[in-house]
Amino acid sequence: MKVAVGMSGGVDSSTAAALLQENGHEVIGVTIVTHEGGLAETAALEAAEQLRIPLHVLDFRTVFKQEVIDSFAESYYRGETPNPCVLCNRKIKFGELLKQSRRLGADYLATGHYVRKMVDETSGRWLIQTGLDAKKDQSYVLYSLSQEQIAHALFPLGDYTKEQVRDLARNRKLTAADSSESQEICFIPDNNYAEYIRTAMGKDSEPGDFTDFSGRIIGRHRGLIHYTVGQRKGLGVTFGKPMFVASIDPVGNRVILGEGNDLYTDVLWATDLNWIALERLSGPLKVQAKIRYKANPAAAVLYPENNLVRVQFETPQRAVTPGQSVVFYDGPTVLGGGVIVSDKCGIRQDLLKAE
Repeated sequence: MKVAVGMSGGVDSSTAAALLQENGHEVIGVTIVTHEGGLAETAALEAAEQLRIPLHVLDFRTVFKQEVIDSFAESYYRGETPNPCVLCNRKIKFGELLKQSRRLGADYLATGHYVRKMVDETSGRWLIQTGLDAKKDQSYVLYSLSQEQIAHALFPLGDYTKEQVRDLARNRKLTAADSSESQEICFIPDNNYAEYIRTAMGKDSEPGDFTDFSGRIIGRHRGLIHYTVGQRKGLGVTFGKPMFVASIDPVGNRVILGEGNDLYTDVLWATDLNWIALERLSGPLKVQAKIRYKANPAAAVLYPENNLVRVQFETPQRAVTPGQSVVFYDGPTVLGGGVIVSDKCGIRQDLLKAE
């Protein structure tokens, strides 16, 4: 079986490739150039040479900007806080890269994600489950994959912890064994989102008012791209008590501030739904739900409402953030997920798509 491995040159992809080789598969490396200044192709070439596998370097800068960077930036202008990794996995890694890998003759595309894949013997649907290493589990960012994408994906590291993977690499004398962890957002190396967005899109975000929940103006903000729900630092205004971003109103160009307790809500709504373990949600369903990548799963009930799903939590959740994904689990199994379109103040009507 011929397997293309998405190579970054790090310990995860290098070890995944080595394990597949040892299992008797024909392995090729594929790496993508996604933005200016990326160094992944250099490290990937070194890893491929050590493993003695061919490496195909693919220039994805144009499609990456169109599908990920532009979408990321426009979301911030709308007062959302998107997760670009979710979009990249669906559109780029298991979208364009999987297509290119298949054109290169590969049967599967393997990555170094810490997740497990299996099939539901009853329904025949492909499933994604959490990885063995709870601290490294990446199932959250793969909830939007289609059945076709999962069918042609392999995740060799799902049954290993990160330290076990490093040990496997050291035992094989891979130069990537002690490589550093990858950064949170690959195309923003200094984590200065606002400056990156201004530069990438060639426009700034208009200043406006800070208000409280009653609409009373309590200060001025620098532009919506500088803020996210739950933020306390960097407001640029002092109030004599801790104040947080509770909601963002792009229609009125307002940032609504509140105290810590004002950030909690027991309900959210989500759209752009994708189901993995289910064909569709036909009625109320008890789940565990994660409202951001590093959040702990929380007990909730899902209710379908037209093209949305309402998520009713047993206990209030802090800083529900439009643009982030909410992912639903049944134990270790990813049921599906969607993009949050509500916050403490309820549904953001400006984020709803026309039927």
